[in-house]
Amino acid sequence: MNEYVVTRQGYDKMVERYNFLITEKREEISNKLTLARSYGDLSENAEYDAARSEQAKVETEIMELEVKIRNAVIVDADTLDLSKVSVGCTVKVYDEEFDEEVEYKIVGTSESDPANGNISYISPVGKALLGKKKGETVVVETPNGDLSLKVLDIINK
Repeated sequence: MNEYVVTRQGYDKMVERYNFLITEKREEISNKLTLARSYGDLSENAEYDAARSEQAKVETEIMELEVKIRNAVIVDADTLDLSKVSVGCTVKVYDEEFDEEVEYKIVGTSESDPANGNISYISPVGKALLGKKKGETVVVETPNGDLSLKVLDIINK
């Protein structure tokens, strides 16, 4: 059994998506299938094929979410150890190459959104920062060369 590390916010979004899929989306697809069946011959019915394809995708997503929810290890923001970088915290770093301060929130894999500063704990930068303390510097190998980051602050944001 694989653990699935996620913040409370990420877990709540997964549960919300799961509930939407098993209630509203399943009903919507059922209605599409009923309508498509009413058109007659299913062997040449594009609407029916499209609805069945959508149904398969939704059922796959439901199964994936069930596994993630069942194996979720929820990071509690109220009990974060802010003496070191961990999942759920926000870390302020100094990027030596660009001479700028950057903030990253370390999140679970499904919550990753690098454009908005949310990086997965298994991403190269996330992995390098995990466990580091204020004042430590990490060097991260990236396709564009090494990235040097100094941990300035660790906060619960």
